[in-house]
Amino acid sequence: MELAMEQPMTDYERYQKAKKQVKEIKGFYGHLTSYILVLTLLIYINLKYSPEYLWFLWTMFGWGLGLFFHAVRVFNWFPFLGKDWEERKIKQFMDEEKNKKKYS
Repeated sequence: MELAMEQPMTDYERYQKAKKQVKEIKGFYGHLTSYILVLTLLIYINLKYSPEYLWFLWTMFGWGLGLFFHAVRVFNWFPFLGKDWEERKIKQFMDEEKNKKKYS
């Protein structure tokens, strides 16, 4: 059984994909803004009331790590983790399987 060739994207599909990407980027910047505002408040509280122990660093590190992975996903910094990579691998395996059957 052969699968149909992929059809080129329509303008509407490209628009929807771009719209989704813009929404994801906007979500990341909202996340970044929250991180900066909340951390600023926590640093102030920490330094004012208990400067001998810098506990805000734990929050900064933990939340910062989450923020980093959010950025990686949104901006596709590591393409082998993205959907495009998955689709290319699936196509590669399907082509390999088709070639095996053809030469068997």
